[in-house]
Amino acid sequence: MKFVFDFVIANWMLFLIAIGSGAMLLWPMLQGAGKGALSAQGAVQMINRERAVVVDVREPDEFATGHAAGSRNVPLNQLEEKLASTVKNKSLPLLLMCATGARAQRAVAIARKLGYEQAQAVAGGLKSWKEANLPVEKA
Repeated sequence: MKFVFDFVIANWMLFLIAIGSGAMLLWPMLQGAGKGALSAQGAVQMINRERAVVVDVREPDEFATGHAAGSRNVPLNQLEEKLASTVKNKSLPLLLMCATGARAQRAVAIARKLGYEQAQAVAGGLKSWKEANLPVEKA
């Protein structure tokens, strides 16, 4: 046991570097988990594996200029009134998307209040979706 402590004391800088680099690798994942956000690639996996439903919370004119393939449009200011009729199965994962992710974060709180326990925002919104070269449709 004394050998371990001597080794740690002799190589304290290496341990600090290892701990620091590990923390930097985990930080983005921990930030995303706290906010309920999901990467574009994670969203695709949920769509394919768990039949997640994508709801775009941008305004109809923004939605018409381009949106994630297969997504449904329910503007943020109408979410409380129209989400239940748009996505009837509350047990399915619900992925909320906007232009950059800010409105989608607000939409997650509304959706969870309405009983959509698996609601998550797509981190970076449509911008990150396009950057990942994922399919985009125009209305």
